[in-house]
Amino acid sequence: MGAQLRIYRRRMRSVKATKKITKAMELISASRIVKAQQRVTASTPYANELTRAVSAVATYSSTNHPLTTPSPNPIRAAILIISADRGMAGAYSNNAIKEGEQLATLLRGRGLQTTSYLVGRKAVNYYRFRNRAIAGSWTGFSDNPTYENAKEVADALMVAFLADAQTEIGGVDEIHIVFTEFESMMVQNAQAKRMLPLEVVESDAPVPTGLLPMYEFEPSGEKVLNALLPRYIEARVFNAMLQSAASEHAARRRAMKSATDNADELIKSLTRLANAARQAEITQEISEIVGGADALASASAGSE
Repeated sequence: MGAQLRIYRRRMRSVKATKKITKAMELISASRIVKAQQRVTASTPYANELTRAVSAVATYSSTNHPLTTPSPNPIRAAILIISADRGMAGAYSNNAIKEGEQLATLLRGRGLQTTSYLVGRKAVNYYRFRNRAIAGSWTGFSDNPTYENAKEVADALMVAFLADAQTEIGGVDEIHIVFTEFESMMVQNAQAKRMLPLEVVESDAPVPTGLLPMYEFEPSGEKVLNALLPRYIEARVFNAMLQSAASEHAARRRAMKSATDNADELIKSLTRLANAARQAEITQEISEIVGGADALASASAGSE
């Protein structure tokens, strides 16, 4: 019984030490998610307005720009997957990677080759473990991305898109991004969206009917697109990184709270088992004492 009691107490100490870690991580994520939400709130309107501006130029000008005109014979697509650098965030990274796998399967079904660009150690390790080719990878900033990080990723994607996929190694005809959209503290959804060629006008305004408005572009529609589209890619990538960072903190906070609650339940269960073992040990000792006293009494009576 004494050995069993020591085992229970040792497990309780181990669980309590783990609980301190999970509780600390929960508090850290809870403190960081407020700032992450504020950054998402500040970035999203800018990214949406920039998307509307690029869409307006692409829609209302007669310019055939390579960044807005789909390739007649696409052969290769780039997929940017944004995951986490660290674990203990539930299924956050797995959901993004799984969404990327489904997107890659869909693109291959269209006859396209896929090129992978990865943000976060979880996605990088997933691809390296399976010996898959990686066109570009970035790590170390998944929970607190900066605009410089987004610009570095966007520049690599732009170089690949502007290269001729028909003749140059590494060139792509489409760019898709997979990230986790932050909806609330409890809801975060993995999303896959196509960034280039531009295809969606993101606007809450009703679709115009009748004659379309006339726009004049100075110096020209092509030069306006040349100036706007790099900013558009940078803004979309940065916003996706911020959304993913907020989702990562929310997922880690939820996972760590669940782990802390489970540790509390396990400690209660081990405490009951330890108390039962201790009670059994005391009962056994009392029984041995009583048995020894009876034996002594019997021996004394026999000697008389």
